[in-house]
Amino acid sequence: MTNSIFTIRLKTMNKFLYIAIALIITSCNSKTSSTNTDHSTDNNRLESLEDLTLTQDFKDYWYSGKAEISSYELSQSRYGEMRDGKSVMIFVTEPFNTVDEVKADNPSDDNRPVMKLNVTRNFNTGIYPYSIMSSTFLPLDKKDNAIKISSSIQEWCGHTYMQLNQYDKVYDVSLFSYFQSEQEDYFEVEHVMTENQIPVQLRIDPTSMPTGDLKLIPSLEYLRLKHVETKPYEATASFREIEDGYLYSVRYKDLDRIIAFKTQKEAPYKILSWMERYNDNGQPAVSTGTLIKTLNTPYWSQKGSEYQVLRDSLQL
Repeated sequence: MTNSIFTIRLKTMNKFLYIAIALIITSCNSKTSSTNTDHSTDNNRLESLEDLTLTQDFKDYWYSGKAEISSYELSQSRYGEMRDGKSVMIFVTEPFNTVDEVKADNPSDDNRPVMKLNVTRNFNTGIYPYSIMSSTFLPLDKKDNAIKISSSIQEWCGHTYMQLNQYDKVYDVSLFSYFQSEQEDYFEVEHVMTENQIPVQLRIDPTSMPTGDLKLIPSLEYLRLKHVETKPYEATASFREIEDGYLYSVRYKDLDRIIAFKTQKEAPYKILSWMERYNDNGQPAVSTGTLIKTLNTPYWSQKGSEYQVLRDSLQL
């Protein structure tokens, strides 16, 4: 009796194994076909975009084999209170492989030049810490929106991860969260300008930033911290010259939220400060970042203990 049951179970397992293998093969073939189609469609869209012209000053500064690291005094609103912390912006140019959608290891026709911005925010809420990081890849060959954005938040309750990948007229969105209401999700949103790309775009030429009414996808950090629906929102952008720099601001009409960035007047248009203000359960919430120090250095090769002093100079 026991042997018969074992034999039945083994046959059943084999049957399911064959089905699974067949599904995997079919899925792989479909994925290959879809990928080729998507890649062709994206190439057609790319060819229709206007070329981006970079100044010689831009090239001299950003293609010197170094990254720009800027530290900021952070004042972060969270849970109805202001939290002191530190933020860091790391700007660097690099090749981006459009097939694998990651930093390219080798030269390829599938690569696009991008400026990458990694932003970190670290602060404490009572006994436990928050660590937030986002990565934004903005093309430097065409006047285009960010081709990839990812953001993660870690704190003692758990962690979340969100990613947007540009495909023709949409962004493919992936979301992983420790919240039951969010869990794991995959969906598409309309391909429009993103808030995460604003500080990167400002570094190219603040005076060419779009103004007036526009659609904008809020920053991934805001979407996850406030659990707001991921979609384009109606907004109004403005640009003005002030005494000691340029000020670019955006007001979201339906979110009761304003963001602003202040830059230098001259290249390389360093981000001097930024601000975010929104309604938090009926109370005004304001977060700000104010520049402390900037270093231009190839940080990826500075792993030794002797480089610890560079953190001190950034006041980190």
